[in-house]
Amino acid sequence: MPVKCELEIESLTTEAFSELDYVVMGHAFKCQNQFGRLADERIYEASLAAKLNLSHLESCQQLPIVVSHESFRKTFYLDLVVSRKGVYELKTVANLSQAHIAQLLTYLYLLDLSRGKLVNFRSPKVDATFVNAPLSRQERTSFAINLDKYRGDVRLTALVKHMLLDLGTALSVALYQEILVHLLGGESVATAMLPVTDGHRVFGNQRFQLVNQSESFHVTCFGRVSDDYEQQLRALLRFSPLQALHWINIDIKTVTFKTITQNLP
Repeated sequence: MPVKCELEIESLTTEAFSELDYVVMGHAFKCQNQFGRLADERIYEASLAAKLNLSHLESCQQLPIVVSHESFRKTFYLDLVVSRKGVYELKTVANLSQAHIAQLLTYLYLLDLSRGKLVNFRSPKVDATFVNAPLSRQERTSFAINLDKYRGDVRLTALVKHMLLDLGTALSVALYQEILVHLLGGESVATAMLPVTDGHRVFGNQRFQLVNQSESFHVTCFGRVSDDYEQQLRALLRFSPLQALHWINIDIKTVTFKTITQNLP
């Protein structure tokens, strides 16, 4: 199995999660009232877990999730699991963002859970948002591949296809990139800081993920791709020493490969 978790977590209906959440959030507000809003995230986590346990709601902190694919291994940690069914990610940030939502979505999809919640203690009043994961594993592993504008090695497409059949779409960009870098040889081989230059001056070094010494790859997970983003990739490639950039966009239903080269306008 590509995902292992020592605790079996029940997937809740909307109604059941709301019922549990009413109690959890009541204690979350008490934690902020107790410590203010400037404490460390782990303080709120420990305090909330203690309050829940005293209320006879079993809580598990920093529950490990081990994700594997071929020789790749990575461990994620769930901040708080309540009564073996409520998954909570706790934050101490100015504002909750799409990146935080994507993080929790990845955890939910890896565990085949339908919903969880983000809770932020740094805001003037505890801020929280439900995160729903509506796609089944079957839906996330049923995708089409578009190679119409791809001119790279078939090895890259095979690696991506195998990865997605194993783990599914709708996960975080960072996880996909990390897996591909590992499979292509690791950080020392598949990443490099390369000079960005106009031919006369070097402006600095840019980190690229490499397929080989002259070609890079770039992963996105856009549901809707804009022409502007491609132009930004072309601009970056133009001032690098690379000959080609292979753009891989992993949408839920379609994985599109597109090769951008120095020779094309």
